[in-house]
Amino acid sequence: MELKGSVAVVTGGASGIGEAVAKTMAVKGVKVVIGDMDEKNLARVSDEIVAAGGECAWAKCNVTNEEQVADLMDLAIAKFGSLNICVASAGIIKDGLMLNTDKETGKVKKAMTTEQFRAVIDVNLVGAFVTIREAALRMVNNGYKGVLIPISSVNKSGQTGQLNYSSAKAALALWPKIIVGEFQMRGIQGIRCVSIAPGYVGTPMVKGMNQDALSGLLKGVHIGRLIEPEEIAHSILYACENEAMDATCLEITGGLIANGLAK
Repeated sequence: MELKGSVAVVTGGASGIGEAVAKTMAVKGVKVVIGDMDEKNLARVSDEIVAAGGECAWAKCNVTNEEQVADLMDLAIAKFGSLNICVASAGIIKDGLMLNTDKETGKVKKAMTTEQFRAVIDVNLVGAFVTIREAALRMVNNGYKGVLIPISSVNKSGQTGQLNYSSAKAALALWPKIIVGEFQMRGIQGIRCVSIAPGYVGTPMVKGMNQDALSGLLKGVHIGRLIEPEEIAHSILYACENEAMDATCLEITGGLIANGLAK
């Protein structure tokens, strides 16, 4: 797939992985449309892309709002005339144990609320569905070739304290096989789907966490450091360019192993 001249929509584009993806794509000549709830940083990212010689448009977008997601896709087509890449990078976390007990009594003192569970599922799973669906719908109806990229996580294998997050990310890891299988059934060619499952990425949120806890996490990472957002972005670009990559989930983890194996 030729990147230069392609048009991409990136949700979660105001920071972290989404920002890195948008900027890295723009350097390669991709025309980028970014969406996020953070208008201030959307404008900043867009201005930085344009200042570096790229093309970018943006709109505030809550991925749980179908109309806003549809408008974001339509903005890409109206502004740049096509839609070839969709990266569903918007996500939130609301970590917590399902049941947290008192050390002395053994009784439950706190439980994950339904709101904690539902909020993460709504953004990370339902929002990703709406994003991928609205992009695919326009790609099929207009004959645009390209690729759909849902963002999963290595925690799709299960992470304590992340029942909500891991549930969503496990689903996203499965989507490429299901979506591409459905495309194959209906004779839809030229639109691929590849999910990306990052390990621990050096976003501002992760870098700002408790440093002792962060050091503990990195003991289980073979390269001994956080993955840079730009490394995820380059992996996504490679998946876009390489048309043999389809119906699969790529793990980009820096050699993450089970914590129990780390010494």
